[in-house]
Amino acid sequence: MPDLFTSPGRWMPLALPDAEIALLRTFSLPDNAFDVLLAESPWRQDDIVIFGKRMQQPRLHAWYGDPGATYTYSGLRNEPLPWTHILTKIRRRVTDACGVGFNSVLLNLYRDQNDSMGMHADDELELGAEPVVASLSLGATRRFVLKHRTRRDLKAIRIDLEEGDLLLMRGATQAHWKHGLPKCSTSCGPRLNLTFRHIRY
Repeated sequence: MPDLFTSPGRWMPLALPDAEIALLRTFSLPDNAFDVLLAESPWRQDDIVIFGKRMQQPRLHAWYGDPGATYTYSGLRNEPLPWTHILTKIRRRVTDACGVGFNSVLLNLYRDQNDSMGMHADDELELGAEPVVASLSLGATRRFVLKHRTRRDLKAIRIDLEEGDLLLMRGATQAHWKHGLPKCSTSCGPRLNLTFRHIRY
């Protein structure tokens, strides 16, 4: 299979040091995917621990995956829900586009401009040394931010992710870069983000 980071095609590699990141615009989604996921997912809003302080997550989430694909982050242990019909279809398409098998997905619901995700790296032990994360956007456009962990000479990278955008991060990206989704200064509608991962049991 040709490497999507070096072969010509719809994937757009981002030329960032210490990272392997590529963006695929207008990814093919099942019909009414946003509405179905919004209505069918058992959304949760848990407390998390950040720098020793307990606070409520500024978004809703749901965790799906193969049996045993347990994921722990920010003090939360997530046991996977079984794959639904629509998530199985989306997973198959994401796997085909990325050339990577994923056994789990985290759904995040950003209800409006006040919901957000702080700067972080997906570097939990369950993901391995060089995790592959595929992030799929549905709904409202939101600004995604990347910052290098140590190099102060590099400016933050900002990408407006629209419905149907698929962002792939792999290699040493999580070891050297953090990413997040800040609040918006203007009003916006709900956004769904599906981040596919491979959990190592």
